[in-house]
Amino acid sequence: MLYLAQVHKNDFLDQLQLRLLAREEAENIWAIIPEEAFILLGKGNTLTENLLVLVKLSPTGDIERLEDATNWVLNLVKAYLTTGISPEFLQQEAERAEQWRQNLTLQNQDLARRSLELEARREQIQALEESLKREKNGVQKEGSGGS
Repeated sequence: MLYLAQVHKNDFLDQLQLRLLAREEAENIWAIIPEEAFILLGKGNTLTENLLVLVKLSPTGDIERLEDATNWVLNLVKAYLTTGISPEFLQQEAERAEQWRQNLTLQNQDLARRSLELEARREQIQALEESLKREKNGVQKEGSGGS
């Protein structure tokens, strides 16, 4: 699993550690890690303190890959922040999409109701037509039978 982490110095152990900040849940979907979670790097590491890194961990928690996150962050800035896409903008768009979905649902329900009403009216008209045909046939039989 891929994580965004920051390099910290563990003064007690006198070695560097990674503080996990966020975890990739799916492509382009990340979750902030609210609790403090650290991974020791060992003594021979030469990373700079406070450096942001991308770290891929195995299912057992071992570091599989570690790379500087500078290019990744710059790509995020280029992809999202230079086009005016902010979290507020995304929230507004999500709210607009939800309102649109609700409006479509209401329109669909209204159309379904109208369709049922039209079907009921059509059945009423057919029943009236049948009734009129029977009455007409009955009147014609009386007119021809009474002469």
